[in-house]
Amino acid sequence: MDNNIKREIILENYQNPYNKGLIKDDSYMETNMNNESCIDELNLQVKIENDIVKDIRFDGEACAICISSASIMTKTLIGKTTKEVQNILQNFLNMIDEKPYDKEVLEEAIVYDDVYKNPNRKKCALLSWWGIEKILNKLKNNEELNQK
Repeated sequence: MDNNIKREIILENYQNPYNKGLIKDDSYMETNMNNESCIDELNLQVKIENDIVKDIRFDGEACAICISSASIMTKTLIGKTTKEVQNILQNFLNMIDEKPYDKEVLEEAIVYDDVYKNPNRKKCALLSWWGIEKILNKLKNNEELNQK
């Protein structure tokens, strides 16, 4: 993908982020994520029903990379099964860590394929994705407890 197109997508998702703003609804799982090395702090809400991500909301104060990544993440993951989300998440993490990944599953999140060139920006791009990982792990642990 052309670097100018990447910049446009990132800027558009920063200036007009999708799914920004939290709601009061107890059916959402929530987590707070912050980056100790900068101002990035995001609150995430995820609604999962019947193993499908129905909604993801976020809010907070963060840089352009962090906000745009959260926006793109929500668009990419809403409507997917938790298994699909795990696959997309793993591929995104691999891409950022310069490991082999399937770019077809990443959809618009592919715009961060060269963020590794700026190591101090990796955490910015990853923060919201780590939040999803944290929520999925919490969900998995709750399911394991309920099965005992």
